[in-house]
Amino acid sequence: MKLFIMLGSINMALAVAIGAFGAHGLAGKVTEKMLQNWNTGAHYHIIHALALLAIGLLMSKTNGSSSLLNIGGWLIVAGILFFSGSLYAMVLTGVKTWGAITPIGGVAFIAGWILVAVTAAKHL
Repeated sequence: MKLFIMLGSINMALAVAIGAFGAHGLAGKVTEKMLQNWNTGAHYHIIHALALLAIGLLMSKTNGSSSLLNIGGWLIVAGILFFSGSLYAMVLTGVKTWGAITPIGGVAFIAGWILVAVTAAKHL
């Protein structure tokens, strides 16, 4: 429970810092398309950091007994790393093949959200 709230909080702080870096540090240094990719990564990062906070709170409702919710939380963490992380890496390095990893993160997000929904159906 506490772990996902901590991970969510840390990821929120990172997402805000990363978003600010994109707006102030990358503007004029990368193409508009790359800046758009950065902003997409930051947008999904912040949304899923909030999801980690919600998962931590949901775990308290299930007394931490839902292994599906736990797996869902880790899939959201993986989604942040693969989806947002690959977009950040692509923009910072200019290597567009990093974009090939992005869909793996998208699938992790989808699977994580499905497990959250299944947990809610079972426990709430």
